[in-house]
Amino acid sequence: MKVLVTGGAGFIGRWVVKRLLQEGHEAWVLDNLDNGREFNIEEFRGNPLFREFVKGDVVSEDTVFRLFEEGFDLCFHLAAQINVHESLENPQKAYKVNVLGTYNILEAARKRGIKIVLLGTCMVYDPASGDYRISETHPVKPASPYAGSKLAAENLAESYFHGFGLPVVICRPFNTYGPFQKSNMEGGVVSIFIERTLKGEDLLVFGDGTQTRDLLYAEDCADFLYKAAVAPGVDGEILNAGLGMDIPIKDLALKVCGDKGKIKFVPHHHPQSEIKKLVCDFSKAKKMLGWRPLVSLDEGIELTRKWIAGSAKNSSR
Repeated sequence: MKVLVTGGAGFIGRWVVKRLLQEGHEAWVLDNLDNGREFNIEEFRGNPLFREFVKGDVVSEDTVFRLFEEGFDLCFHLAAQINVHESLENPQKAYKVNVLGTYNILEAARKRGIKIVLLGTCMVYDPASGDYRISETHPVKPASPYAGSKLAAENLAESYFHGFGLPVVICRPFNTYGPFQKSNMEGGVVSIFIERTLKGEDLLVFGDGTQTRDLLYAEDCADFLYKAAVAPGVDGEILNAGLGMDIPIKDLALKVCGDKGKIKFVPHHHPQSEIKKLVCDFSKAKKMLGWRPLVSLDEGIELTRKWIAGSAKNSSR
């Protein structure tokens, strides 16, 4: 297939591109490099199936429509404003990128009948409680403009499926981590904790650290998205993916650094957007896609640690 990955130079996007190339598909990447990095896709440059990197924005209708003239068979729409805290400071950006950008992709796809795999987020859900796992029928409660704009994008995509018959599948992976994720404040908690541990710095935990996350390794996430794209009978569906178990952030910090003395609790700068408990029910993806996660949290942390340590060595040469 000829496949476009928007946001393909981002953390999850580059793993999707890698999977597509491994499966023998041609891949194009559209990314404005706001969150993505050309470094993430550098290893694909010599692959004849990696056709083109286009530096551009999904908010630009002209850019999107010109690119779709390539005649794609499939589009993974991963480009998004992804930072919760940034969305609280600048809601307009979240709206433009996540809603207007998704509209442009859907319109371009509608004119050519191209399937869309839309990357959603677990942040749209109302937090779980007790031992309850979050399924796709769990109530939604977006607590930030990021989550609200992503949910609006999902609703828009569903309307194109029901209103126009456009093949669309909405994928909601839980908190994804792994190699190539940023380890500054724009990154994920696992990468941030590992980076600070390697530097001998304290690990900063917001609030009391009892908030939990279900952590999904990057290649498991890419496998989920790829299977959602090629599996039959999933158009119009919403699918979750996660490890199926959660961990309190304070316990994650200890697992990463191994020293309680290195963990510091700090006030949360946006406590209203904090989700206290996230744990995934991926039984629907298991049934419809034959998908399940293969990498345990301990394995994933070590793989990520090795990559971050190796990147630090290479950058210092």
